[in-house]
Amino acid sequence: MAPKFGTSGLRGLVTELTPELTARYVQAFRAACPIGTGLFVGRDLRPSSPGIAADVIAAARSAGVAVTDCGALPTPALAMAAMAAGAAAIMVTGSHIPADRNGLKFYLPSGEITKSDEAAISAAFGAAPGAAAVPGTLATCTTAGDDYVARYVAAYGPQALAGLRLGVYQHSSVARDLLVTLLAALGATTVTCARSEVFVPVDTEAVAPDTRARLARWSAAKHLDAVLSTDGDADRPLLADAQGRVIPGDSLGVLTAQALGAEVICTPVSSNSILREIPGFRAVHLTRIGSPFVIAAMEAVRSADPRAKVVGFEANGGFLLGFEAQAPVGRLAALMTRDAVLPLIAPLAAARAQGLALADLCRALPPRVTAADRLVDIPSAASAAFLAELSESATARAAFLAPLGQETEVDRTDGLRMTLAGNEVVHLRPSGNAPEFRVYVEAGTAATAQDLLARALERVKRVIRGA
Repeated sequence: MAPKFGTSGLRGLVTELTPELTARYVQAFRAACPIGTGLFVGRDLRPSSPGIAADVIAAARSAGVAVTDCGALPTPALAMAAMAAGAAAIMVTGSHIPADRNGLKFYLPSGEITKSDEAAISAAFGAAPGAAAVPGTLATCTTAGDDYVARYVAAYGPQALAGLRLGVYQHSSVARDLLVTLLAALGATTVTCARSEVFVPVDTEAVAPDTRARLARWSAAKHLDAVLSTDGDADRPLLADAQGRVIPGDSLGVLTAQALGAEVICTPVSSNSILREIPGFRAVHLTRIGSPFVIAAMEAVRSADPRAKVVGFEANGGFLLGFEAQAPVGRLAALMTRDAVLPLIAPLAAARAQGLALADLCRALPPRVTAADRLVDIPSAASAAFLAELSESATARAAFLAPLGQETEVDRTDGLRMTLAGNEVVHLRPSGNAPEFRVYVEAGTAATAQDLLARALERVKRVIRGA
């Protein structure tokens, strides 16, 4: 599959992300979007990222752009550094997908690009890269990660997590060392787990059963209050409680929004419907899946009311702060990019401040549970045909849902979201940039949600693959 834009950035096979193609996308970005004072470049830890980052830097300099190389660092740290400098940014990362794939995430001086920016970049892609008379300068930045840590230490203080024993599942996350430094600075005792020099694709929205089992083993054996991690580029959080039970990303979003005093929520239609039951949230805007859609909704809110206490988050846990919030000991400036650290720290700090275990804080939420997983190696054409038939035919939907329940409502905002007679939800959606098919479910209990997810995945597999 040729590289293309999906829910968050451009992605494709490493073999297709050639220096020539990368240069053309850098040139298209420069032509279609404002880049401010220059371009900041960062990367994750997958093996192909240093080479692709070098290609990005070379292409930008050839076009006369001043480049700052930030090396390996979390995506939100890169975005924060670039925005502070009034610069654009490109992060080389494939996020949570396997190491044979990679991608580019583009940032304006104001934050993440929107879908209209993606369209403009795609339209400008056809032009051949041109060389400037004078190459752009090259500088390095070694403080962006430290500044990112300082952001949260200043807002939460050195006692925010005091007394907590926290495991850090390091795998190959680009934030694996930074997380340890940050948690210690907030007063926690840290225990590192499973550092890997081989890239490990961790999907925080569809946590693998073996990963869930490892989290539970570490929690018990190491006497942990929680286990923390992120995806590869650290813009999606993974948080498990003292029993090693993974807290869904949209629940982390709700807890974080509550802790910060947010009043307006922008989130994809796949997020937990408990949002409408939280008294402090005066408005909820549901979007298509993907941070560009969430950002567009947040910008519309901010345009209508610059003082709106608006946040955005996704079911994968990535959190966007759209206003200057009051944290326990300091102010927390807006950061209009998907962030993994804030939805890890805020719930832990809130639970500790209230004298609660993390699991108790979660139990205080209305009893609705989401779960998600994906089928891999599903051809995009097969996914599209399957979903089109279900979307257009009530008879086809009834046949598909027969073992699961009876349809009472359909939402086609993004994919096909079907509410069943028992107020359970089955939401089907093909991946936008990988041969995968995602299934989201919602139910009243975790056990019911996991059972429904397993049965829905099996139904999709049988119908698409004819298994």
